[in-house]
Formats: sequence, C-alpha cells, structure tokens
Amino acid sequence: MPGATRTIVINAPVEKVFDVITQYDRYPEFLPEVKEIRTANREGNTVVIHYKVEVMKTVRYSIRVTEERPRRMSWTFIEGEVMKDNKGSWVLEPEGEGKTRATYNVEMALGLLVPKAVVNALVDTSLPKMLDAFKRRAEAL
Repeated sequence: MPGATRTIVINAPVEKVFDVITQYDRYPEFLPEVKEIRTANREGNTVVIHYKVEVMKTVRYSIRVTEERPRRMSWTFIEGEVMKDNKGSWVLEPEGEGKTRATYNVEMALGLLVPKAVVNALVDTSLPKMLDAFKRRAEAL
C-alpha cells in the first residue's frame, strides 16, 4: 500500500500540538481541503470521524481514531468513496525549548480507477501543505 512518512519541528509544546491535531471539528478553519467533518461514537480515547474533503474531487470517508494523549494519535479506515484503505498516525516527541518533533505517517490504498500519478501528487504536494498548515496553526495559538 502506498505510504509516506514526514517529520517536522513545530515551535509549540507537545500538549498544544496534540490539542490542535485532536480538535477535529476545527480542521476546516485551517485545512482548506476539509469541507465538512463530523465526529461520532466517542468511547474513551477512540472516536469515529466522518470527512468530506476536496482533493481533485469531493471524497467522503470515515476513520476510527485512537488518541494516546499527549504523544500519539492513530487511525484506521472504516469506509469511503474512492479509498480502499487509509491508516496512519501522528507521533509527537519533545524537541526541547518548547518545541515538538511531529512525525506523520499515512498509508493509503485508492480504487483501481485512480491513476498512480494522482496518488503521488497527494503525497508529494498535499502532505507537505497539510503539515505546514498544522505547524502554522499550533504556532499561532
């Protein structure tokens, strides 16, 4: 399954970065591709998240997230359009002086009709933009 791992350093403490990552309903405020987001079925540290995103076309999908405050958030795929699988994680490590080393990992399988070039574009272009948006958001709060 195609995947990618990227690491960035954010000038904010781990707890603040974790809060930004797990405030799912705020994503449309700083992630322009997220058009709608809805959380459901929260039980302890797990929650189901329903997304509607605009990435070359509108796509809806649902994931189950497990939060391990304040160092890790991971997800597994439930269902979606175009996607066959989507799993990944954020791992946060203190970097000293109130900074956080944030590592984002994603593995995604899209349907047979989705060209490999589209998958590569998502990883090569969209992923760095998304990470930068999280960095700016955490540093601004």
